[in-house]
Amino acid sequence: MGKPTGFIEFTRELPGKRAVSERLKDYNEFVQRLPEEKLNQQSGRCMNCGVPFCHSGCPLGNVIPEFNDAVYKKSWAEAYDILSSTNNFPEFTGRICPAPCESACVLGINQPPVTIEEIEKHIIEIAFDKGFVKARKPNLRSGKKVAVIGSGPSGLAAAAQLNYAGHLVTVYERDDAPGGLLRYGIPDFKLEKWVIDRRVKLMEEEGVVFKCNANVGVNTSINDLLRENHAIVLAGGSTIPRNLNIPGRELNGVHFAMDFLKQQNKRVANRSIDASPLIASAKDVVVIGGGDTGSDCVGTSNRQGANSVTQFELLPKPPESRTDYMPWPTYPMTLKTSSSHDEGANRQWAVATKAFIGDENGQLKALKIVDLEWTSSADGRPVKFTERAESEREIPCQLALLAMGFLHPQHDGLIHQLGVELDERGNIKADEKGFQTNIQKIFTAGDMRRGQSLVVWAISEGREAARKVDEYLMGQSQLETKDHSYVINR
Repeated sequence: MGKPTGFIEFTRELPGKRAVSERLKDYNEFVQRLPEEKLNQQSGRCMNCGVPFCHSGCPLGNVIPEFNDAVYKKSWAEAYDILSSTNNFPEFTGRICPAPCESACVLGINQPPVTIEEIEKHIIEIAFDKGFVKARKPNLRSGKKVAVIGSGPSGLAAAAQLNYAGHLVTVYERDDAPGGLLRYGIPDFKLEKWVIDRRVKLMEEEGVVFKCNANVGVNTSINDLLRENHAIVLAGGSTIPRNLNIPGRELNGVHFAMDFLKQQNKRVANRSIDASPLIASAKDVVVIGGGDTGSDCVGTSNRQGANSVTQFELLPKPPESRTDYMPWPTYPMTLKTSSSHDEGANRQWAVATKAFIGDENGQLKALKIVDLEWTSSADGRPVKFTERAESEREIPCQLALLAMGFLHPQHDGLIHQLGVELDERGNIKADEKGFQTNIQKIFTAGDMRRGQSLVVWAISEGREAARKVDEYLMGQSQLETKDHSYVINR
């Protein structure tokens, strides 16, 4: 335990940010680093609990009190070794994870929790600065070939772990560069793409091969992959967005959020865009959906110079603190205000969009909306709504962005050609162990298997799937499990 009285002496502090007026002029990250003294204090707040609930709060099972203690002692090599033993990509999670570990922090029962996510980001960036992060090339190769389809966080994690196990890994990505959601879903102001490139370069040095513009099932033969590889991992993500089939959906100006975000990320990277430009400049923008993707649309729209930005959420406004049905240490569904919201947005809750209204040229000009009245269950959960009388109205809108989540992976092409079974939600079905499909040599991980989820869950899924593949190929695996033990199945 770094400082036994740290949680009494110091309160929670987060790094500073560039001023809103300044950061809206570019797409660069704007969160600054903590000074060394402040970082020392924040790590010293960790209480080294007898039962560290933060471990179970983290989908990766990160060993949090131990790396906090190392940070407090300024033992950066030790801190990096501890963190990287469970997390392949802390530079990603340290920037974009909603930190369920902090929700489970024991200190958070009656004080602000430890700044675990920021400490994690500082560990990995200091490790890169000091040269601790180096290519880990396996000493021996198994001779087994594995194809990983999809280079998002789950695919990257599976590839990294399988490569560490000594297998020959090739990653197939249908876009023009690796990263998946990280590259073309997360805005640069939250995750600059040199962070991805730095990690991909390291993985290439370790022996992982990346093949981009390789859309398996379209321009890359799945039969060739089945013939040439001993195992295949499907990690293509959940890519079919939830639609809003109401009158006027066909109007020009109604778009899926991910199409809008991907275009802007391509502009920042000076990459070509093969579609009509989606720009919020001088428009009244309405983002339909209150989650992280919607928040990203808000920040992007403000940077593009939107006339106004409004964000709708169907559900009622969440409480600002835990309620009886959100007991500690569960992840609480409380009000979240992102940095993009701080930059300017008219947030409205319990609002339904009834129609898109267009002009004579088929251009979106307004939305017809209505307020909702929600009834709640005995434990306070919203369960049913009715439209509030005489609340229907029109608001100006020339760009509507649908950010209502994703349904399942794309079925056309790869999935249909393989003939893998699907579950009742349309995701790829895996066996009772969690990752092997009905086709013996084919495994699946991440959003393609569990449905839309967090980046940290995707990394966890990729790691666990890699261990199952390794066991399938070799009869046993020395890859670490989520609970930090080693398992031999046969």
